[in-house]
Formats: sequence, C-alpha cells, structure tokens
Amino acid sequence: MTETTLGTSSSRPAPAGPESAATTPGRGLLVLMAVATGLSCAGNYFAQPLLDLITRDLHIGTTLAGLLVTASQAGYALGLLLIVPLGDILDRRRLSVGLLAATALFLALTAAAPNGPLLLAGTVAVALTAVGAQVVVGYAAALVPDEARGRAVATVMSGVLLGGLLARTVSGALASLGGWRTVYWVSAIPVAAMAVALHRRLPRVRSTARLSYPALLRSSLTLLREEPLLRRRSLLGGLCLASFSVQLTALTFLLASPPFNWSEAAIGLFGLLGALGVLAMSFAGRLGDRGFVQYVTGSGIVLLGGGWLVLLAGERSLLWLSVGVVALSVGQQAVLNSSQTVLYALRPEARNRLNSVFMTSFFIGGATGSALTAFVWTRAGWSGVCLLGASLAAVALAVWGLERARAGR
Repeated sequence: MTETTLGTSSSRPAPAGPESAATTPGRGLLVLMAVATGLSCAGNYFAQPLLDLITRDLHIGTTLAGLLVTASQAGYALGLLLIVPLGDILDRRRLSVGLLAATALFLALTAAAPNGPLLLAGTVAVALTAVGAQVVVGYAAALVPDEARGRAVATVMSGVLLGGLLARTVSGALASLGGWRTVYWVSAIPVAAMAVALHRRLPRVRSTARLSYPALLRSSLTLLREEPLLRRRSLLGGLCLASFSVQLTALTFLLASPPFNWSEAAIGLFGLLGALGVLAMSFAGRLGDRGFVQYVTGSGIVLLGGGWLVLLAGERSLLWLSVGVVALSVGQQAVLNSSQTVLYALRPEARNRLNSVFMTSFFIGGATGSALTAFVWTRAGWSGVCLLGASLAAVALAVWGLERARAGR
C-alpha cells in the first residue's frame, strides 16, 4: 500500500499534479471507485417509488412517508457541509472506507426498521454517510496529474450519476419481488463489499493539515469569501441543476397526463435516457484536460437552454421529448464536470472543502428548481415549465459570460 503526504501552505499553491507517480490510479481502480460511489449514493433514492408500500406495511400516515424523501435530502445536505471537508485533514482511504461501511450498516438497520420514526432515522443516517461518494471523487482528483484530472473526475462522478438514475428502477424491481425491505437488505451487501475492495486497493493519502474541526468548517466559508471563481461556479452549478431539475419534476406530470397516460414504471424507464449524459461526461472530461474547459462549460449551458426549446415541441411528441431530455442531460453533465475540474485545480490542499461548498450550492439549486416547477405547472402547464427551465439556463449563461469577461480582463 503506497502512502503519500499532502502538504498545505498558508499561501496559495500552484495547481499540483499527483502526490506521487506511484499513486496514479489505473483505469480499473477508477472504475472500482465509480462503482463504489454509485452504490453508496443510490440509497438516497430508494424510498421514492416505495412510499405506498412503506405506508401500508408500517401503517404510517402519508405525511410521515413523504418526510422520508425530505429527510434523505436534508441528511445528504448535512453530510456535504459537515463530513466532506474532513477529507482535507484525515486519511482519505480510512474516511472513504469508513463512510461506505457505515452506509452499509445503516442500510441494513433501515431494512429492519419496525416503525416509521426508526425508518426516518435510518434514512437520514444513510444519506448522511452517502456523501462518502463525494470524498471518493476528491480522492480521485488528488491521485492523477493535471492533464488527466477531468477524465478521472468524470469516470468517478459517472458512478454517482448512474447510481441516482438506476436506483429508482432497481428499487421498484426488487420491491416487486420481495417487498420494500428487500431493497435495503440487498443493497447493503454490495456497499459493504465495496468498502472491503477500496480498503485493499486504494493508496493511503495522509494530510499534514493541522486544523481543528470547527476551524475546518470555518475555512470552508473563508474559501467562499476569498475565491470569486468558487462563488461563480457554485452559482453556475446551482442554476444549471435547477434548470435540469425542472425537467425531472415536470416530466412526471406530463407523462402521467394525456395524451401519454403512462404508468409510474414506464415513466421511470423513460427517465433512464438521462444515462446518455453520463457517456457525454467522459468526452467533456477529455476536452477539459486539453484546455477547453471553459468552452465545455459554455457549450453545456447553451445545450441546456436549447434543450428546453426542443422540449417545448415535445408536449405531444415523444420523439422531441426524448431529444430534449438527452440534450438537457448532456448539457448539465458537461457543466458539472468542467466546474469540478476547474475547482479541483484551484487549491489542491482544500479540494474537499471546495467540493463541499460547490456541491451544497448544486444541491440547493436542484431543490429550488423542483419546488418552482410544482408552482409553475399548476399555473402555466408545460409551456410555463419550459419557459422557467430556459430562463434559469439563460441566467447561467450570463454568469458564465461574466466569468469569461473577468478572465479576459
């Protein structure tokens, strides 16, 4: 097992390459890390298609059942703020493996929950530790040279995105075979296996930082204040996910209504079109590594906005609806990958804190977009939703333009 030391400095260091050439991961290790992140974060989405089953099995009210989704979101947000920054001061292998092991344990405890309150507690605990996926992403960025960082981040982040996309479909399929508890029991096993695999395969990366935990959290806010690029990219990421989330929410409303009248299972399968965006992420990462990261961002935002124009024609056309969904997915993933690539090069000794701030803003943007969608749909229908999504993309384009203008000066 190779051990490396991460140095820190009071002054801003230049973007660094891998800590040691011996630690540079091969393709197989990056794929393993991607699988681990996907399995880890999938537990955040299991409950969404299972709410009716859970309500009937545990004899709980719909209000408490609905809180399961909110609890998962809240737990993940807390984890981003309170746990991810620890990757800058602790042994990253130990932190990553520990969080995966904890996720497996909490999935098993959730499966065994005898009542609603304990199920709610288990859901929060699973979400809180699932942020280990983001620690692993930062880990990958630290192990590769500058010219390969975009591809490495894209590979590992593809696991996070596929985990979220596939979780709902797999959850419904497993529940139909053995009930909602089967979903959590079965998922706990591969997550635990990934913890063991990463313990064996990951190089040990030790940090020389000597910050107390309160100082660590304060430093995240300091980074936000001191780094204009972090502020702009956080705003940009939040706006783009807000635009993308409008589609995720509104698509369910549209496909469940005439002329489609689709079942929930069919809607879930249609949503898998978003997986094509994951394929585009690898291409975006390669372009970013060649110095085209800003163009990847701009193209992604334009594609995001253009996708909404296509979706406007998709209100009664499944073909245009499919094209628009793919365009939005590709655009959003391009912005995400390019933003993380830029930020990971900003302060190598603070990558986890940078990612913590960025992903928290990203997450808030997605939640805001979903909330706005429900409001707009009831008042303006599909055309209003398309205008909302396109407007958010237009604001994101303006933010990116400001970033380019500042860079030019």
